[in-house]
Amino acid sequence: MKGIILAAGAGSRLFPASLPISKILLPVFDKPMIYYPITTLLLAGIKDILIITSPNDINNFKKVLQDGSQIGARFSYAVQEVPRGIAESFIIAEDFIKNSPVALILGDNIFHGHGFSDILKEIAKRKQGATIFGYQVHDPERFGVVEFDKNNKAISIEEKPKKPKSNYAVTGLYFYDKHVVEYAKSLKPSKRGELEITDLNKIYLKQNKLKVEILGRGFAWLDTGTFDSLLQAANFVQSMEINTGMKIASIEEVACRMGYITTQQLKDLAKQYKQNGYGLYLERMAQSITQHH
Repeated sequence: MKGIILAAGAGSRLFPASLPISKILLPVFDKPMIYYPITTLLLAGIKDILIITSPNDINNFKKVLQDGSQIGARFSYAVQEVPRGIAESFIIAEDFIKNSPVALILGDNIFHGHGFSDILKEIAKRKQGATIFGYQVHDPERFGVVEFDKNNKAISIEEKPKKPKSNYAVTGLYFYDKHVVEYAKSLKPSKRGELEITDLNKIYLKQNKLKVEILGRGFAWLDTGTFDSLLQAANFVQSMEINTGMKIASIEEVACRMGYITTQQLKDLAKQYKQNGYGLYLERMAQSITQHH
C-alpha cells in the first residue's frame, strides 16, 4: 500500500505565522507538524509516501525530509498548483499510485492512541473498498459528518451540514482501493470549486464498500488548522511526553521500532541532533530497543 500526505493548503487561517513557511512545517511542540502524519503512515506499514505540497514550499519539505531513505522509507514530492480539494490528490498522484491501494492523510491531522498501529495495519491489508474514521466532536457542523443506523453501519455522509445527523466527524485519514483514481476523475467540482472527499466517499458508500472505524475515547484526534488548535495540540503532545517520558511522532524512533532501520542507524541519526534533548532521546531509545530484542 502507498501513502499520500496532502500538505498543500495556503494555511491562511494561520497567517501571519504561516506566511514565511507552510503551516505543515510549523512546530507542534518539539517537531515539525509533518512528522505526525508521516508517523501515522509508518505505523500502518506504509513506507512509500508522496508528499503533495504547494509550489512555493516543495524545496522546504525536501530540505526537512530528504528522500526518506534515512528512516528506511521513500519520499517523493508533487505539487498542487491551486488548492482544488482533497480528492484532487488522487488525480495528481495517479502515476505514483498506479494500481495500488492507497492511504491519504491530511498534513495537519494528528492521531494518537494505544494500539493504533495494529488497527492501521489491519486496515492496510484490505484490498477492496474504502475505510474512513469517525470521531465524536462537539461541533460536527465544521466537518464531514457520518450518520449510522442502529447496527453502527454508515448510511449517510454530509459535508459541513447545518443540521448534523450525528456528532461523528470524518477525520483526515482515508484508505482506498485501487479504483480511487478512476472515481476521483469522475467527480464534479462542488459550489466551492473543489473536488470534495465527501463526494468520493459517497461513491464507495453507494456501492456498500465504505467502512467507518470509530475512534473511541482512548484516542486523540487533533486538527491543527487554527491558532487555538495548534496550541492545544502542542500542549497535548507536551503533557503526554512529560508524563510518559516517550515522544509522540518521532519518525526515527518509529522507523526503528517498525524494523525499517537498525538500532545502529538510529544511533547515527541521533548524532545529528548532538547535545539537544531530541538527540539524547533517540540515543536512549536505541539502547532501550537493543535491550528488548
